[in-house]
Amino acid sequence: MLKPVLKASAVLLGAGALYLTLWPVPIDPQPWDAPQNQGYTGAFSPNTALQAMDRIALNGEFGPEDAAIGADGRLYMASHSGAILAYDPADGTVSEFANTGGLPLGISATDDGVLYIADAAKGLVQVDAAGTVTVLTNTVDGTPIDYADDLDIAPDGSIYFTDASTKFGAVANGGTFPASFLDLMEHGGHGRVLRYDPATGQTRVILDGLQFANGLAINAAGTHFLVIETGAYAVRRVSLDGASVETVLENTPSFPDNISRAPDGTFWMGFVSPRSQQADDLAPKPFLRKLVMRLPAAMRPKATRYGLVARISETGEVLETLHDPDGGFAFTTGVIETADGTKYITSLREDTLGRLAAP
Repeated sequence: MLKPVLKASAVLLGAGALYLTLWPVPIDPQPWDAPQNQGYTGAFSPNTALQAMDRIALNGEFGPEDAAIGADGRLYMASHSGAILAYDPADGTVSEFANTGGLPLGISATDDGVLYIADAAKGLVQVDAAGTVTVLTNTVDGTPIDYADDLDIAPDGSIYFTDASTKFGAVANGGTFPASFLDLMEHGGHGRVLRYDPATGQTRVILDGLQFANGLAINAAGTHFLVIETGAYAVRRVSLDGASVETVLENTPSFPDNISRAPDGTFWMGFVSPRSQQADDLAPKPFLRKLVMRLPAAMRPKATRYGLVARISETGEVLETLHDPDGGFAFTTGVIETADGTKYITSLREDTLGRLAAP
């Protein structure tokens, strides 16, 4: 009896080894050296400031990844169901204003009541004051825009927006979260920044080769934008023509997500999850990253709950951080600050919108 059992065990072990080493995976990992994570120290030292937030219920919706203050004073939010929600601070109501039918993420508003939305399924989308949805662009240079992520409007009316990954589109890979995981695990530099000119209807590439191009915000002078490379733990400052690129913040302790300009000209950043030491250790080891992709999902690096947003200067100085170390409000993506200092905190996965009253 022992010999057949041993033979069967050897066959199973051999099959398992072949699976772990040869089974096809969707990524082609590129080696890189992750910087040593300094953790929540220095300017990122923990506090509990986010735990003082009020929570605004979203009527069963979740994932208000970004928000914008509209011309009518309401706060417009992008939800993962496709709904564009409107929160009225005067009476506290939340209602559906429009629905893109896609995966709306970044959102910006104009003074004439128009919303522009980076939709990971549709591309760059416009919603007018009546709630009519129009797709402005979903291709550039003959390539599809499969993961529009965040955007901002330049002084001349042109719209700068990120295409997080040209390889791992959100729809084709099961949604924004699974697609982002694949892009981060590959580290292939598939992200880019695009510019749409509403006068001509033309879209062009401003910057490419980014490691998951995420949040984008234009400075108060209208000369540069800050763009977040989630996969590089970094923020770049780029001239509007893309000719000048400099790193202003790097080696962040969490994965940076969205960024928005505050009324005083500084910038608020959201951090969706703490960095994974397992993922950092795998950075220079492409073969092991492929092996990890063949393991059950529970054994792969995963996001953990920790709330964190930070205010930075245009040159990357960390001026203020707000934490929720317990993760009661987590997967934080950004902050929208009003003129009176009220802060609305958005999240990738929560079913509420955070609000910190003006000091």
